[in-house]
Amino acid sequence: MTALAHGVGSRTDLPIPIGFALYGAGAAILISFAVLLLFWRTPHLGGVASGRPLPRGLQRVVDGAVFRRGLQAVALAGAVLVTVVAVAGPRDTAANLAPWVLYVTFWVGLVPASLLLGPVWRIANPLRLLHRVLRVVLPAPPGALRLPALGLWPAAVSLLAFLWLELVHPSRSEPATVAVFLVGYAVVHLALAAWFGEEWFARGEGFEVYSALVARLSPWGRRDDGRLVLRSPMSNALATPEMPGLPAVVVVLLGSTAFDGMSRTVFWQTGPGAANDIPSGTLGLAVMVALVAGLYLLGTRLSGRLADQPESIQPRRYAATVIPIVLGYTVAHYFSLLVLDGQTTWILASNPFRSPGVDLFGTYGNVVELTAVGPDAIALVQVGAIIAGHVLGVTLAHERALLSARRARASDQLPLVIVMVLFTIGGLGLLFGF
Repeated sequence: MTALAHGVGSRTDLPIPIGFALYGAGAAILISFAVLLLFWRTPHLGGVASGRPLPRGLQRVVDGAVFRRGLQAVALAGAVLVTVVAVAGPRDTAANLAPWVLYVTFWVGLVPASLLLGPVWRIANPLRLLHRVLRVVLPAPPGALRLPALGLWPAAVSLLAFLWLELVHPSRSEPATVAVFLVGYAVVHLALAAWFGEEWFARGEGFEVYSALVARLSPWGRRDDGRLVLRSPMSNALATPEMPGLPAVVVVLLGSTAFDGMSRTVFWQTGPGAANDIPSGTLGLAVMVALVAGLYLLGTRLSGRLADQPESIQPRRYAATVIPIVLGYTVAHYFSLLVLDGQTTWILASNPFRSPGVDLFGTYGNVVELTAVGPDAIALVQVGAIIAGHVLGVTLAHERALLSARRARASDQLPLVIVMVLFTIGGLGLLFGF
């Protein structure tokens, strides 16, 4: 099943030699860094107080209970339908709506939705609605006071669990597996919300934290006083709170995407991953996450040492600068998946139970249009997304360095820039099976 293998093309899709792409990408990062040092000598991006306030009437609607509960009810109805289809729908994976909704429409579609609309899953999360209903009979959350100390570490664990299912579990595409995951995920997070309170979802529910992280590159933001504003996505990213566990979230996302790329290489498929079993896949995922974490910690801590800054706070301080890189990798790996395989969701949604004569949206007889986007266009989007993400990351890191030390010495920032160059070359190499 293409959707569940996350096939985004091979290096033969690239209309230029892979060596040119790798060297050109690395050069683009270094040139950007040099330009920033020469011409970007003072902070240019606004902080949490920046932005153009939106009309108060619009904010009242967006923050209103009717709007939010309505979206949560719609999302809950959709989740229930997907779960029922996973249990009672077609046994054939290719004909069952549930895997396509979970792995393509929801997981991949959450990125463009969050970029365009802001942290949509924080508003539409159906688990928040279920928690509010259960709260009527639940006692006061006994662990609420301990939640701030956990930061975003629970979200990193939550995301890693889903990514392990998506990338490692051999039966991930089976409808029954999807049903077990959806029910189990809901039960676990509702139980934790009962213990820690509703704030758990903003800190521990992986999809909500992921949506909020991607939304840091949207034009929608909030000032410290809660006012909804329009502002530069770059300013939005720099306004990300430096919470414990934020580096872990971005490392999990980067490391899992790196493993996704490695798992499609000849080296992996004929070597460590030839058995396609859980132990080898789990080890491969863990190694890639650990490798990304080690490089990131080395780059940020060494940069802090050279700048005479406390090394321990550097990973958290620069974590927001990795958001564009995460987004670049995500677009590169999943662009064609959403455009091509995403069509299957709307085809199957017309008749989720394959009932005779049912065609709710008039799409059930359609076939996937594989020519909707060509291989050259896909490859160029992939390369462009990774390079653009890293250039934006270098820019944000330079701005963060200026805000932290009010100076821009090349030696202070060079270790982190070198790590970003390695991420760029490694990401492109894995993407195209180099």
